Amino acid sequence: MNTQETQRLVNKAEKLCEQRGARLTPARREVFEILAEQEGAIGAYDLLDKLKAAVPNAKPPTIYRALDFLQEQGFVHKITSSNSYVLCSHFDHQHPVQMLICERCGSVQEIQSDGVYDALKKQAEGQGFLVASQTIEAHGLCKDCR
Repeated sequence: MNTQETQRLVNKAEKLCEQRGARLTPARREVFEILAEQEGAIGAYDLLDKLKAAVPNAKPPTIYRALDFLQEQGFVHKITSSNSYVLCSHFDHQHPVQMLICERCGSVQEIQSDGVYDALKKQAEGQGFLVASQTIEAHGLCKDCR
């Protein structure tokens, strides 16, 4: 992602934080920028290594607090299967998440399939279960790796 696009996303995130009464601290902002510049998902310790370029005294709790905040705000998705993180492509609203994860190159594509969510929600409600959030991870090969 280019610098102009990264800055646009940061400005959008800052505006949303301001509206929500949340604070995008310098460390949180830096982690957000690193994630915005990533092609795929990245692990917390790799993020920490990159963060240390801007915040030399950054420690693991710094990165985990920033990631927790960014997840709470809906800016970041956690890829549970690889314990990594990726910037949300539409963080201005809450939505069900489906991730297409390439097992060869590591690219992550976020898609929204309302039909998948609607079917899950309907089946869950039939079991008396209320879905609070939903993330589905599909592993395979992207079009470039096939």
